[in-house]
Amino acid sequence: MHNEDTHIQDRTVYVKMIAVSDLPREVRDQAEGLEQLYAVHDAEGQQLALVGDRKLAFSLARDHDYAPVMAH
Repeated sequence: MHNEDTHIQDRTVYVKMIAVSDLPREVRDQAEGLEQLYAVHDAEGQQLALVGDRKLAFSLARDHDYAPVMAH
């Protein structure tokens, strides 16, 4: 059962390593030689950010009052 109040309070985001080769060409072209990026997703699966460094992904999430966890 989906409770809107619980959803609003859930500030967990998921950080997942993504291979640049799996991304669309326009994103690959901007990856500037990186082989992997880190995607930050909310609990609903919406991508919130795509960054080049795991530490940056966690820092960015915390700076915006989210609680990041690594997704497998």
